[in-house]
Amino acid sequence: MKRALLILVVLVVTGLLVFTLGKKPEPLDPALESAKRLEPGPHDVDYFDITLTDTTRPSQAHGEFKGSDSRELKTRIWYPGDLLKEGKPASAALPLLIYSHGFMSTRTGGTYLAEHMASKGYVVASMDYPLTNFNAPDKPYVIDVVNQPGDITFLLDQLLSWHRESGNLFEGAIDGNRIGVMGLSLGGMTSTLASFHPRFGDPRIDAAVSIAGPGFMFGPAFFRHRELPYMMVASEIDALVDYKSNALPVRDVAGGILVTLEGATHTGFADMARLLRWMDNADKLGCDQVKSNIDQSNEDSWYHLIGTEEEGIVARDAPPLCEMDPLPPGMNPIRQHWLNQLAVSSFFEAQFADDPATQRNSRLYLTQTLPEEIAGVRVEVNNN
Repeated sequence: MKRALLILVVLVVTGLLVFTLGKKPEPLDPALESAKRLEPGPHDVDYFDITLTDTTRPSQAHGEFKGSDSRELKTRIWYPGDLLKEGKPASAALPLLIYSHGFMSTRTGGTYLAEHMASKGYVVASMDYPLTNFNAPDKPYVIDVVNQPGDITFLLDQLLSWHRESGNLFEGAIDGNRIGVMGLSLGGMTSTLASFHPRFGDPRIDAAVSIAGPGFMFGPAFFRHRELPYMMVASEIDALVDYKSNALPVRDVAGGILVTLEGATHTGFADMARLLRWMDNADKLGCDQVKSNIDQSNEDSWYHLIGTEEEGIVARDAPPLCEMDPLPPGMNPIRQHWLNQLAVSSFFEAQFADDPATQRNSRLYLTQTLPEEIAGVRVEVNNN
């Protein structure tokens, strides 16, 4: 009996080790600038969770959910713990990034990005959107994306008020002139809306990244409402968000940057995808989950809720969802995380680094060095 139990324990431990340590990509050549940039920054990373409630806006009813008079936002905030101490004003204000999760995800969906940026001296915040997160009442409700830019504005208001509050951990810590947004999938669309929309947008946002976010409804006029640095990270084999309809138009946005990762999957951009590295293509799971949870009524024409033709919103049918068959082999999600970190961090460093030299070097790295060093990475820039 003891021998059988010992064998079982050994098998379980061995299985856990294989699962934890196995199927990892080859590390980058340490001589590359990319390998150096992938290393964590000099700061220790701390985080905490807090629930913030916006009592001025409702959560709309849908399905069996009767609605609510407020919007409850469970929020996680990452920050450089060695720079911020409770009861002591920060010695310098830090750039702030808001990460928006995708449909059926949560505030932890971009943890690998948040931790990396916090180690480099950024404050990063992410919230569970009330009606599109994994645990949303009834079922996630995609139409509520039109209300999510308002959630970003509410969160910015909260964080900037903490910046002014004596004794707060973030007293003096938030630089209102260095605010960026980023998000995956529906969170990428949210980030784009919050940055450019003439009514829903927040003028305090200074730079934006959409990671495989829907954008087919945004016409050229939409991006003329504001001028700010904008980047899309995408893949030609994305099974959920069509590359041609959603990513390629970014090449026509003034100052827009399109980063294409060959072999990346849509699902592979999410933090939890590191557990899916044993799959040939993580979008098999992503497609199964999304298709089984999107209410078909949500796919009816609701784009008029996003905006008007005068605001740059184009009424057109959504591209097909998950019709790629068979799915081609996908990139190892851990490697995909690495490449996404490199693109996103260098983009924001090119805008928000403390000194102009670091800004210039980061832009040069993003636009020239990264695609030169890493096969399968393309970077296209509209310099008009």
